Amino acid sequence: MCALLNFGLPKGSLEEPTVKLFGKAGFRITKGSRSYTPCWDDPDLEGRFVRAQEMSRYVEDGFFDCGLTGRDWVKENDSSVEIVADLIYSRASNRISKWVLAVPEQSEIHTVSDLSGKTIATELVNVTRSYLDENGVEAEVEFSWGATEVKVPELVDAIVDLTETGSSLRANKLRIVDVLMETNTVLIANKSTWADQEKRAKIENIALMLSAALEADTKVGLKFNLERSKLDEVLQKVPSLRKPTVSSLSDESWIALETVIEKKVSRELIPMLKRMGAEGIVEFPLNKIVP
Repeated sequence: MCALLNFGLPKGSLEEPTVKLFGKAGFRITKGSRSYTPCWDDPDLEGRFVRAQEMSRYVEDGFFDCGLTGRDWVKENDSSVEIVADLIYSRASNRISKWVLAVPEQSEIHTVSDLSGKTIATELVNVTRSYLDENGVEAEVEFSWGATEVKVPELVDAIVDLTETGSSLRANKLRIVDVLMETNTVLIANKSTWADQEKRAKIENIALMLSAALEADTKVGLKFNLERSKLDEVLQKVPSLRKPTVSSLSDESWIALETVIEKKVSRELIPMLKRMGAEGIVEFPLNKIVP
């Protein structure tokens, strides 16, 4: 048995996708609807759910050995922690998010310089103030408790808000002026914990399995039978992680081919393979991919 690892899990919008990701990675996490303490199926793990905004401080102070949070909150809290792995996932998608400066569509603010003397609402106060300092702009930055996009133009002149697709900003008739930073979920570790070889190995194992589960999330396996004479033609069309696996069938004039492809590619690739003479085409889900 390894040394016990105290793991911080994000409460809120990341909670459900995080539990799902751990399950796909091979770690079963259960908890009651009002509980902040998860039950793990790994005896070497314990921990609790806390807000992602606070996670890096708890990891830095040693309350947690490691945890999941956003790069943005590590920077906002100016936390001295080890960033172990980037894990690009969120409640809505598996894509990089951005903190953007946004104003009403008809606003006269077009550059950061136009913010001089204005008021900005955001949850990312320290990063926003640093951004203004770097650009030599003096403006008031106030903390926003939520629903930041509805505060302009009546309550504030501009906002700094998190977006993945920009759809919420467009729905509220807001225009992006600048991007302050990109962010995604990261696995972080306490510096002292990271120096402990036994605990570090456990954290690296978890990071590997979580990354492998995320890598598999956007891909599928594909296998089919094909006349051997068509192999060279098909190989020019079929993507793979490295090279497709080709196996002989009992009928030497036929082969079986197996590969891994992006999910979104299959909708075009499968009909094309059928037209090229492929038979017995099977698409199957993947649980983990370790490069």
